[in-house]
Amino acid sequence: MTETRIDESLAVIILAAGQGTRMRSALPKVLHRIGGRPLVGHVLDTARDLAPAHVVVVVRHERDQVADAVLGVAPEVVVVDQDEIAGTGRAVEVALTAVPDFDGDVLVLSADVPLLDAQTLEALVHDHRASAAAATLLTAVLDDPTGYGRILRDADGTVARIVEQKDATPVEAAVTEVNAGVYVFQAASLRTQLSLVGTDNAQGEKYLTDVVGLLRSADRVVAASVVRDVALTLGVNDRAQLSEAGRLLNARTVRRWQLEGATIVDPATTWIDVTATLAPDVTVLPNTQILRSTAVAAGAVIGPDTTLVDCEVGEGATVKRTDATLAVIGAGATVGPFAYLRPGTVLAASGKIGTFVETKNSTIGAGSKVPHLSYIGDTTIGAHVNLGAGAITANYDDLAKHRTEIGDEVHTGSHNVFVAPVRIGDGAKTGAGAVIRKDVPAGALALSVAPQRNIEGWVEKNRPGTGAAQAAAQAGSSQKADDGTQEQDG
Repeated sequence: MTETRIDESLAVIILAAGQGTRMRSALPKVLHRIGGRPLVGHVLDTARDLAPAHVVVVVRHERDQVADAVLGVAPEVVVVDQDEIAGTGRAVEVALTAVPDFDGDVLVLSADVPLLDAQTLEALVHDHRASAAAATLLTAVLDDPTGYGRILRDADGTVARIVEQKDATPVEAAVTEVNAGVYVFQAASLRTQLSLVGTDNAQGEKYLTDVVGLLRSADRVVAASVVRDVALTLGVNDRAQLSEAGRLLNARTVRRWQLEGATIVDPATTWIDVTATLAPDVTVLPNTQILRSTAVAAGAVIGPDTTLVDCEVGEGATVKRTDATLAVIGAGATVGPFAYLRPGTVLAASGKIGTFVETKNSTIGAGSKVPHLSYIGDTTIGAHVNLGAGAITANYDDLAKHRTEIGDEVHTGSHNVFVAPVRIGDGAKTGAGAVIRKDVPAGALALSVAPQRNIEGWVEKNRPGTGAAQAAAQAGSSQKADDGTQEQDG
């Protein structure tokens, strides 16, 4: 395995201090999820792909919650706190205190811009270094630039300054080239100019964008690079933008797996988290979600109408109209339709979990079948077992859960209840309707049969006036008439 080479001249600062009031949520904006990860998680992944010498994340709103989430997925990063001075300029200023001796290039990213990829940022850093600029901006051209800072250029096309929408004149607001919120600065120049930035603006904030004008005033080069795909710069400020970012990310993810050899019949109704993996020749049918760390092996068919969360699916398995979480499905196994696999389900090779079956914390052996209408919880089932329809493992006694053990080659009758703890020996059989309360020896037939008792006239006596009583009375009259006819004929 090739070791990643660290870029000792690159530091990344991720801005994650904002409150995100337009999300209207108790959850911090940067912790809302798309593609199986929080927004800030996607930005952290991209930053790490660049292999920088330092990654610094600036936090403020719901500080502990955001910091815990960041360090939970990237313990190597440095988290710093923004003080009471508001603004992106101040956020970068406090971040630089975490790397006081660093004198390379500083890449500034926003935690709410999750779609930027490493390839785009590598190109930006490369262009910045090639032009020897003091700062290089990533920009985008939008049909509707509302809400974004506008890029103002001089007559020769060089960047003059950035103006925020609240501070823009009508002429400036009509500009469609916008600031994407991504910058590369020479560290020394950034430190010098940030110390000169004030808060004399509509928001009373210390803007990072003011550094651009100060650099130009100091006759320093400020470059700009227009992004190749505007969608990469999409920022998330409300739930509508969150959904749009999720849709774009999912389309990218689905296309990647298609190019890797998976057949995805309807990309529009298929959702695949960035953390999931699909092998070549997997087929995904419509209305399917493959989420979190789910891994699907070659030749498996998933869907339609299926959700898999943190599952492992073996080669050639089929999973149809199923909801499964933290389950293992073996090679050649079949699941569904309308199956519910709860955490701890392990279905071995060539096994079957059929229609309207719920399983939990259970192992089902190779070639074994739970075909339909069953609940299997806290159970170990051996190889080549067939459970009849309506099998129930009664695993809870109001105080504790208990296990059921079923040996190899066991065949059970329909509508059996196994009252745990209980063991069914290898090769044993059970009769229809049996309630199994005691261990069954290997090779034995277990029955729980009571004589059938018919109480004549019970319905008419105990349910007078009902439809059932009337039907019974009519049937009785007809039977008597038939008996009388038979007597006359005799």
